[in-house]
Amino acid sequence: MKTGHKIWLAITGILLIVLGVVCIIKPAETLFNTAVLLGILAVLSGIAKLVFTFKTEHFMPNSGTRMLTSLLQIIVGIIILSHKFFVAISLPMVFSLWVIFEGITLFVQSFDYKKAGFGSWWVFMLFGIIVVLMGILGLRYLNVAGKTLSLMIGIGIIVVGLAQLFALTGITRLEKYIKEVQGAFRG
Repeated sequence: MKTGHKIWLAITGILLIVLGVVCIIKPAETLFNTAVLLGILAVLSGIAKLVFTFKTEHFMPNSGTRMLTSLLQIIVGIIILSHKFFVAISLPMVFSLWVIFEGITLFVQSFDYKKAGFGSWWVFMLFGIIVVLMGILGLRYLNVAGKTLSLMIGIGIIVVGLAQLFALTGITRLEKYIKEVQGAFRG
């Protein structure tokens, strides 16, 4: 790997760690920026789908459906960007509801595991109950849920940054090992 790429990997890893710390320190701003990012991603994804639809409409079925969903996705993105504050304060509630639905799914799936003869089916049931309770707590304490969501986003970003730095050390070690092996074959 070229030295410039290694430097770029190190810089982005460090910047991601700093960004993660900022997300943890400033939870309200994190939720607001997450709302903006969701809006931008929805618009960009809708545009990409629309371009794909136009390029493949002659040989792919359901072009009309894909075009409609692309346009709707762009509209949703524009609505999110137009109402960033509302989306930001809604995120903790949305994620809490999502956690509740995931917990219910785990609970119901535990019976499928039991039917299939999986001995630890009850663990899934227990996880489902715990996840539902966590979602309910999130709905009950939306401020805490918002801070927790920001904390999770921050930790996730820090982990990605650390992974890049660890990858850099791994790449450096691998390059050193390859040079040693090449040297052993030459000499």
